[in-house]
Amino acid sequence: MSFDGLFVHSLTHELKNKLEGGRISKIQQPYDNEVILKIRANRKNVSLLLSAHPQYARVQITETPFENPASPPQFCMILRKYLDGAVIESIEQKDNDRQLTFSFRSRNELGDMEYLSLVVEIMGRHSNILLVNKDDNRLIDAIRHVPASQNTYRTLLPGAAYKSAPEQDKKDPFDYDGPFPIGQLSTKEKIKWIQSTLQGFGKDSATELSYRFENQSNDLPKAVYQQFMHSFSPEKIEPTLIKLDNKEFFTPFEFKHLDGQRETFDSLSQLMDRYFLEKAERDRVNQQSHDLTQLVKTFYQKNEKKLEKLEKELKNTEKAEKIKVKGEVLTAYLHEVSKGMEQIELPNFYEEDSIITISLDPQKTPAENAQRYFSKYQKLKNAKQHLAKQIKSTKYELKYFDTLLTQLQIASLSDLEDIRQELREGNYLKKKAIKKKKQAKSKPEQFTSSDGTSILVGKNNTQNDELTMKKARKSYWWAHAKDIPGSHVIIEETEPSEQTIEEACLLAAYYSKYRLSSSVPVDVVQVRHIKKPNGAKPGYVIYEGQTTYYVTPSDKTVRELKTSRK
Repeated sequence: MSFDGLFVHSLTHELKNKLEGGRISKIQQPYDNEVILKIRANRKNVSLLLSAHPQYARVQITETPFENPASPPQFCMILRKYLDGAVIESIEQKDNDRQLTFSFRSRNELGDMEYLSLVVEIMGRHSNILLVNKDDNRLIDAIRHVPASQNTYRTLLPGAAYKSAPEQDKKDPFDYDGPFPIGQLSTKEKIKWIQSTLQGFGKDSATELSYRFENQSNDLPKAVYQQFMHSFSPEKIEPTLIKLDNKEFFTPFEFKHLDGQRETFDSLSQLMDRYFLEKAERDRVNQQSHDLTQLVKTFYQKNEKKLEKLEKELKNTEKAEKIKVKGEVLTAYLHEVSKGMEQIELPNFYEEDSIITISLDPQKTPAENAQRYFSKYQKLKNAKQHLAKQIKSTKYELKYFDTLLTQLQIASLSDLEDIRQELREGNYLKKKAIKKKKQAKSKPEQFTSSDGTSILVGKNNTQNDELTMKKARKSYWWAHAKDIPGSHVIIEETEPSEQTIEEACLLAAYYSKYRLSSSVPVDVVQVRHIKKPNGAKPGYVIYEGQTTYYVTPSDKTVRELKTSRK
């Protein structure tokens, strides 16, 4: 389901119940388009996420920790000035639209009471968060400024008169009593009629209502409609995540037209934490790692072309033995060769009853022609040895860059600087001219197995080396996808249970290049059997005495192992 007006209607009840009367204790802006309000409400500390992200705009209570930037953005400073310590008086949705207004009362610098509104408009790429002074209806600031040159309907700049988003000429679905002219309409036409007539219906909601009209034909359309709308009542809400054909859908209750694997949650906010967390994080990582990904891809492709060229040259060296035979046969029959001949057929004493044809340079003597073959043979022989080393080195580089590409796919924001620094140290990326304050290294992911054993997962080469070669005891156990780029996984236990080993293998498979495969081979060995060759690339190790398991990566199991640690 899209984050439409109907979903916002249900969410409003949840937010009002948990946040109204609460006081803001802290304000953060971890990303350009997202604000976190720390609120003390009902004797609990709650984090409210307000997002104006072009793709993942939303409002929700979140349990996800966010890291703050070194210095707060301007909008965050404005919010702190006006809303720090403010009390939430009300939370209201506008006309079943994707707009929520948080009303606050606060005291200004002079101690006078003032009333403010924080308006969150969830409108795709036009999403915005606006701080408005209710007394004079002036816009204090917006997370995204919109001048008159970009929007002739309203200006969203500090000091401008606040004007709400344009209203749509549609009916309030919670007050709508008919008519329902759907009898002769096709499914596509029903969906279009619903969306054009009723306020707040996204495509998924309209499709679900259309489906119910068609599959509950024994009931009057009005009864079907009222039953559907009644499902948005607080007591009927059952937050549901539906996985269908590798796609996920979030709905406030069970949508019957989506026939897939279902998972329910205790609240709409928990549902959104589950649905948006990885998607939004992945989007942020992709934006910030784009330059790294392109750089690594370039090096990978260069090495691919180099390997292809080297292997082609190596194939040419296979003629070396034939060249040597011609030189030796020619030397044995020099007395039958005369200067000026362009070729000659001679008995090949390496193959019984065989004749070999040998090309000759008519400008050279027989001995010079024989020497020419021996020189060519020696050159090919030397080239073969050199090419073999070059091919081995190039394959090693290819594997390294393949590993980095895999790590960039699973990296979190905190992992990127480690990867960037690794590329600098390997002279693949230009080193910084000016040294900035040294950032703390990112930490491995921590999980807990079903029996309570700690499992650590390195998500970049810096973490992998630190985890395996320095922190892990020799008696601990190590897991890694077999012959596949992926993470080092450490089981912090000397004698782990079989269940723990299998769960560690699942993590190793999940954090590997083949995380979407159905059966991934994973090697398990005690840390004492792992060695790092001298001069090896970061993250590269060798081992022996391993046992190989075959596992199927599972998003759900990984989340459960992560959650169980909390």
